[in-house]
Amino acid sequence: MMIPREIAFLAAKTLDDKKAQDIVIIDISEKASFADYFVIASGGSERQIGTLSEEIDDTFAKEKILLKNIEGQKTSGWILLDFGDVIVNILTTEMRERYNIEKVWGDCTFIHYEEGTKR
Repeated sequence: MMIPREIAFLAAKTLDDKKAQDIVIIDISEKASFADYFVIASGGSERQIGTLSEEIDDTFAKEKILLKNIEGQKTSGWILLDFGDVIVNILTTEMRERYNIEKVWGDCTFIHYEEGTKR
């Protein structure tokens, strides 16, 4: 069974493999009781964020990581996939700029995920 950090990195890798942009993992465990990690990524279009969310769902299903809830749809520009300890947010660039989730959680630890490396 994977620990939350491994699940967050699996989400980031899956998103990266499918050409998502600006992938960030935020460790929210110190500030939130509902989850340990947010994974945030941008897609270039509503169609791409739909494809990205389907890819996450498929990859996680193969690992037996169950989707607890999904909110939003590609036409809304923001899809949230709740896997319990890890919440994956896939947004269009416009929606990401509008809601600025990173600013809200700015006092948490950020792990930048780029092409299989972390900083």
